[in-house]
Amino acid sequence: MTLEEVQQILKTRDDPAPVKLRRATDAPDQQELFTLADDSHCSWQGSGDQFGPERLRERIEPWLTALAQSEHLSLLVGSGLTHAVHRMATGTPAAGMRSVPFGIHDEEISSAASRAAKAAGRETGNIEDRIRSANELLCGLEVLAASMPPESAEWKEAEALEAAIKEVLVGFAHEILVAENELTQAPKERRERAFNYLISFLMSFASRSGTRERSQIFTTNYDRYIEAGADAAALRLLDRFVGTLAPVFRASRLDVDLHYNPPGIRGEPRYLEGVARFAKLHGSVDWVNCGGAIRRIGLPFGAVDIAPFLTAAGVDDADALQLMIYPNAAKERETASYPYVELFRDFA
Repeated sequence: MTLEEVQQILKTRDDPAPVKLRRATDAPDQQELFTLADDSHCSWQGSGDQFGPERLRERIEPWLTALAQSEHLSLLVGSGLTHAVHRMATGTPAAGMRSVPFGIHDEEISSAASRAAKAAGRETGNIEDRIRSANELLCGLEVLAASMPPESAEWKEAEALEAAIKEVLVGFAHEILVAENELTQAPKERRERAFNYLISFLMSFASRSGTRERSQIFTTNYDRYIEAGADAAALRLLDRFVGTLAPVFRASRLDVDLHYNPPGIRGEPRYLEGVARFAKLHGSVDWVNCGGAIRRIGLPFGAVDIAPFLTAAGVDDADALQLMIYPNAAKERETASYPYVELFRDFA
């Protein structure tokens, strides 16, 4: 049974195994009703019975409340959050990670991407696998062309593949920005409802007792939905970037973290509420490798084209190949390791 057929998976509290849920086929329009999947059983719901979000809330909320007050709390967020918020606001799905053709050595790239995906336990390769395979192929072509004259067929082949990778990255970044723009252009009532859910979700994990360590939010998403929700909620994210106009990624784990001393208590500092540590494990659509540093450019949420924002001083020599979209490595060992190695070290 595929995830598309099941639609939802839940495991909380005393569930011995993940509980698979599917949307009830005879549920009235605009009403969310679920049933257990055929091969799923649990102690709190009978097979074949329909139930709504209220029944699930009874299971999820107490568990999350206790979990959120653990001494150490980390949250890993995937594309499900993006798709849920986007569909809630617009009624349509956000851009996915569909495979795109490179137009050169496409069969070889697809084959390598498929092998990598299967080795990682996935059925098919996605755009990340294809970009990674294309980058590795480009490195090999450049090695073959290194001893050839610039006008040789080997160099032309490498240049053609580099141009194809750049075009794919531009298209991928454009899809991410279009999804962000669609969210900003959604009907006001639906957009506000989606943001209220997003804010509630983030603050559920970030609003912790002042004696607890900061929550750590990790995401594999390239979009800025979490950042947009944090701004709307006045949630401060500590993300290793330092600076105001063009923040630079710093390897140091230190960052400004506010705290205050409660009246009448000496020597017991308490953290200020509404602060969380944040790491984008696969990079971001607004991260650029330029001048030997990883910078976050001033790309507004809702912009539909990144090109105008790559012409500013300090990043004017950057193009799509310098976008820090994992696993684009700009072919340099230092870039391949940095900043992802720091982010995954935090995650570990």
